[in-house]
Amino acid sequence: MAIKVALLGAGRIGKVHAKAVSASEGAAVVAVADAFPEAAESLAAAYGASVRTIDEIAASEDVDAVVICTPTTTHADLIEQFARAGKAVFCEKPIDLSLDRVKSCLKTVEDLGATLMIGFNRRFDPHFKAVRDAIDAGRIGEVEMVQITSRDPGAPPPSYIQTSGGIFRDMTIHDFDMARFLLGEEVTTVYATGSVLIDPEIGKLGDYDSAMVVLTTGSGKQCSISNSRRASYGYDQRIEVHGSLGAVSAENIRPVSIELATRDGYTRAPLHDFFMTRYLEAYAAEIAVFVDTIVSGKKPSPSGDDGLKALALAEAALKSVAERRAVGMDEI
Repeated sequence: MAIKVALLGAGRIGKVHAKAVSASEGAAVVAVADAFPEAAESLAAAYGASVRTIDEIAASEDVDAVVICTPTTTHADLIEQFARAGKAVFCEKPIDLSLDRVKSCLKTVEDLGATLMIGFNRRFDPHFKAVRDAIDAGRIGEVEMVQITSRDPGAPPPSYIQTSGGIFRDMTIHDFDMARFLLGEEVTTVYATGSVLIDPEIGKLGDYDSAMVVLTTGSGKQCSISNSRRASYGYDQRIEVHGSLGAVSAENIRPVSIELATRDGYTRAPLHDFFMTRYLEAYAAEIAVFVDTIVSGKKPSPSGDDGLKALALAEAALKSVAERRAVGMDEI
């Protein structure tokens, strides 16, 4: 029997997850809810699902799990509602913009014994996962330094910035999770800088569009993160891990991996234009793992605690920028 999944949110990330669920041999989309009826109807029709309200889905006996793709401000409430309804929950990051609210939400999940997986999809990218596999196999010895480059092709509109929680909670949070994934140790100190180099309106809203972060663990391992809301050449996603015996890296992925050589020089195909195409394999893989978690009863990973720790690093980065100093995680 396939795991029957309801999608909460029919926007662009909802469409990506709907495709991933339908591609999984062990799952099927049976219901869709969205504040905009036309969006819900369109997505439901594409997958032979029905349109229902949030409350109807919570009460539905034919729904085993939900995938939450709604605005961040709704995440914690929806996680609690569906945990109480006995549904397995997959939720996009972040759980909430408040650490205290995240902690109370996770306490509810724990008390109910509910299944909660957080959408840090980059852990499931086959290229990034291969880097982690090389580390686990001892190919580069002990990890010493990690470099993460994550740059969007263009800045979002100010209306998005107002509700996103800002660059560190919205964008860098993926890199914070990847840093933890690759370092193998918890971060103890965060030093961050933030600038407005692209859109003055972002600065007027109290956010940054360009940021750099240095993370340090208790043993001295380091990770540097470079973020920009503008990369004129495409969606820039790279990582490198340096170890005691060597290094391993994942370069940018292109839709077409060709290189053209003429007397004028070498030309390569452009990068992916954004996350919807760059991480398609990762989205499919994480949903497959979510389904397997439900069937097998395994502990979900990334977990709610992973979501909490990534958000805590974002809070430390914000404090570091504001106070122009390194911030210890024991302060957060």
